Amino acid sequence: MDKKTNFATRFEKLALFLIKSKQRIIMTKAEIVTEISNDTGIEKKDVQATVEAFMNVVKKSLVKGENVYLRGFGSFIIKQRAEKTGRNISKNTTIIIPAHSIPSFKPAKEFVGEVKESVKVK
Repeated sequence: MDKKTNFATRFEKLALFLIKSKQRIIMTKAEIVTEISNDTGIEKKDVQATVEAFMNVVKKSLVKGENVYLRGFGSFIIKQRAEKTGRNISKNTTIIIPAHSIPSFKPAKEFVGEVKESVKVK
């Protein structure tokens, strides 16, 4: 199995774990590292380095204006926000908020479907 396929498989396992852990509201990076380490048998420091490297690659790509597509998981994309008028309520003045870009995550359809099936509305 090549490195890309191996990483994709691990990332998919992580996504499924996040879907299955219904009782959890949040999961920290440390918990993600621990979970991947337990599932794969890879040392935590190596998993930590991989997770950090993945996050850095995504950040660098988005900063350069490049979207990141992970088939079956989702896309990290840049969204454009139009210029708009806002209010400074403490000074009771109108301000112009300039057009800007923000990072966003759009989950894949199958990912959304799995979440809908397994996470029930309270």
